[in-house]
Amino acid sequence: MVESILTYVPAAPPVDRGGRRLLLALLAVAVLVPCLNLLPGDGSILHVSSYTMTLIAKYMTYGMLALAVDLIWGYCGILSLGHGAFFALGGYAMGMYLMRQIGARGVYGNPLLPDFMVFLNWKELPWFWHGFDSFTYAIAMVVLVPALLALVFGFLAFRSRVTGVYLSIITQALTYALMLAFFRNDMGFGGNNGFTDFKDILGFNLEAEGTRVALFLITALALGASYVLCRYVIASRAGRVIVAVRDAESRARFLGYRVESFKLWVFVLSAILSGIAGALYVPQIGIINPSEFSPVNSIEIVIWVAIGGRGTLYGAIVGAFLVNLAKTYFTGAFPSFWLYGLGGLFIVSTLFLPEGVVGVLGQWRRSRGAGHTA
Repeated sequence: MVESILTYVPAAPPVDRGGRRLLLALLAVAVLVPCLNLLPGDGSILHVSSYTMTLIAKYMTYGMLALAVDLIWGYCGILSLGHGAFFALGGYAMGMYLMRQIGARGVYGNPLLPDFMVFLNWKELPWFWHGFDSFTYAIAMVVLVPALLALVFGFLAFRSRVTGVYLSIITQALTYALMLAFFRNDMGFGGNNGFTDFKDILGFNLEAEGTRVALFLITALALGASYVLCRYVIASRAGRVIVAVRDAESRARFLGYRVESFKLWVFVLSAILSGIAGALYVPQIGIINPSEFSPVNSIEIVIWVAIGGRGTLYGAIVGAFLVNLAKTYFTGAFPSFWLYGLGGLFIVSTLFLPEGVVGVLGQWRRSRGAGHTA
């Protein structure tokens, strides 16, 4: 009987056909974009500007974020409307390191205190800022802070068997509460303005072309590695149990599986991936502020996953790219109507594209293949 749940859902392959296409496309982007940024002259038609390269890198961090949400929503059935909080916490951890690197080059020339602290007449560095002059410590915090928040929140929520819309509302309340807290000047995180005016990372100038290319490549590598990790998790025995929990939670609990423990560890893993995405986002975009905690941002992530294809992993990444490409264009062309368009996309994908864009493409390929066979 115990084995029945392990055969309830077939194991996913380590990398499926769509995933291989995604990784190949990601490899091509990782090679071509930096080359076209560095080699052709600015006047060349083949030249890719630094702005475009940074924009693509931003989409890749969003792809990691969508991947993290699809891992828990598409495969475990946990609809989180607060994953923007983990993304923002990872970004703030990296931002604190970058602010410490400014040193005496700030507007007020204080070698220890960031400019906003000098402006607010702070006399000493808060205790939670100590250690962020070390890159290793900052990276540890990028992972540990989102993980600890997810561990505490998930333990309390899953142990209480909070599920469905109630869990979604609580996650949204969590990110909203954090947004209000980080807006306060006395919290020590820059208040409304957040962190900006970064100078360098590990001694390398953030404005230098070589640094931008290196960050772009690291982001592409992180996205590819995150996808492979998630596919590995889903293909494992634990991954099969997670899918079974999504489809028949009561049955999984009846067969003796600690459903709460499986939910908790996959929720923590998802939070860690989100935090790493936020840490890669900040040095390339050049700013982090409390607006990243906005519940609207977390809802957008769910829309990316739904439009791309829930429960496919690679579909979530495709959805993040498609929606944000459309957003970049339409916010300039039709700024007053973009939010209506985004809501319309979600409604259309929910009613008519339950498997998302990649699901529709897959059905089209299968029907075409069947037609050729006939």
